[in-house]
Amino acid sequence: MDYQVFDTTLRDGAQREGISYTVADKLAVAKLLDEFGVGFIEGGWPGAMPKDTEFFARARTELSLTNAVLVAFGATRKAGVEVSHDPQVQALLDAETPVVCVVAKSDIRHVERALRTTGDENLAMVRDTVRHLVANGRRAFVDCEHFFDGFRYDPAYTASVVRTAFDAGAERVIMCDTNGGMLPSMITAAINEVVARTGVSADRLGIHCQNDTSCAVANTIAAVEAGVKHFQCTANGYGERPGNADLFATVSNIQLKLGLQVLPDGCLEQASRVSTALAEIANIAPDTHQAYVGAAAFAHKAGLHASAIKVDPLLYNHVDPSVVGNDMRILVTEMAGRASIELKSRELGLDLAGHPDTLSAVTRKVKELEAGGWSFEAADASFELLVRGELPGHGVVRPFTLESWRTQVEHREDGSVVSEATVKVRVRGERVIATAEGNGPVNALDEALRAALSQHYPQLKTFELTDYKVRILEGSHGTNAITRVLLDTGDGDRDWTTVGVHENIVEASWVALVDALTYGLARESVQA
Repeated sequence: MDYQVFDTTLRDGAQREGISYTVADKLAVAKLLDEFGVGFIEGGWPGAMPKDTEFFARARTELSLTNAVLVAFGATRKAGVEVSHDPQVQALLDAETPVVCVVAKSDIRHVERALRTTGDENLAMVRDTVRHLVANGRRAFVDCEHFFDGFRYDPAYTASVVRTAFDAGAERVIMCDTNGGMLPSMITAAINEVVARTGVSADRLGIHCQNDTSCAVANTIAAVEAGVKHFQCTANGYGERPGNADLFATVSNIQLKLGLQVLPDGCLEQASRVSTALAEIANIAPDTHQAYVGAAAFAHKAGLHASAIKVDPLLYNHVDPSVVGNDMRILVTEMAGRASIELKSRELGLDLAGHPDTLSAVTRKVKELEAGGWSFEAADASFELLVRGELPGHGVVRPFTLESWRTQVEHREDGSVVSEATVKVRVRGERVIATAEGNGPVNALDEALRAALSQHYPQLKTFELTDYKVRILEGSHGTNAITRVLLDTGDGDRDWTTVGVHENIVEASWVALVDALTYGLARESVQA
């Protein structure tokens, strides 16, 4: 590859608040990044971080990478210390990675005030460290910290750091927008001037952008358009403060918009899968509105969009979602028209094109329900049940009919709070009464209903409520408010979401619960 995709999720990305990778996590992240096709994986700072030292030691025997090479990160030698006697530099060599990336000060203000040394000594630190790494068989990259701020303040000194690193044998010198304050035009202007001042070709330079102006991806793209062929990113934009340039958006833009091949064939299609998997490892909810890979990246809500998409999906999609492993989704809301309903139904395997009366009925019913507080855009299962109920020959048989349900909550003398629920239902002609306890009225109802149905529907034991969301609807006040409940249910193979709305939170939950079990059982029946 002419372009170097350099990922620093395990080092710079790990500085995000709330992320704390174990060594096992780091190994799993590295495998996923390799599957995505990045060329370099910066694994951390050996010597400075015991966890990173262990990672590199275990990686030698536990990681088998196909596309990427591991990179150890560290600093230049300390001021006044012989490079061969600097333990931190030695730790970089002990990591046994083919590539080492060292950070160097390139802003004279940081040299004098933070390092408390001279500009000449800082250049010697860069020169000695790079030469030492190269002499020991390593490919050396140099991250010029605070590059753009330093270049704006004293361009001659910052340029001298670049020349010194290359003269010493560095393969790449990376310009870092450490404070994240640059805009794309500033990036382009600085690169052009650096090339003019140093005589170094832009394709030997690299770019590393923080996202403090929300321009990290744009700044990285600007650098590539200016001739830079090495760019550093983090998965999902993880990083300190607002984060770094998002790996998936950056790579997708460069490959799909600029037409530059930066990943091996077949790897870009892994973007959505890898993004979600990395979010799970980081224990951070995936950003549904993330460009390219988010669940909402190709979701359409307005009826006007759906009408055009029905003719040609690319009329409202800037790329085919499948090229990044994503899918187009049609959201069903009060804004939906007939085209939205038709497309969404087709997405669920129900063709309403030949049933205009049913299409009109479903559209009218959705609008009426949404006006009353229902929301189907996140509740595909409830929407599918609604459509099947209107579509001749596709109705779902409800697994039971309700006679009544009752809940009570008891606060006991020992301080414990226990909920109890009783349900009376008819199942296949049989009247069944079941009572169960739970940690809340909804949990107790769930347990009681399962107990009542389990003899007739043993597959219910595989169903699990995985999430429960409650929202008080706008315009409602106090304890008399209208409540919307969303339930996520799964069976180990697939998840589905149902919705219920009522003035009573338990009744809203009951409606969503009944839909959840009904949908799951209907799906089991179809598969059988």
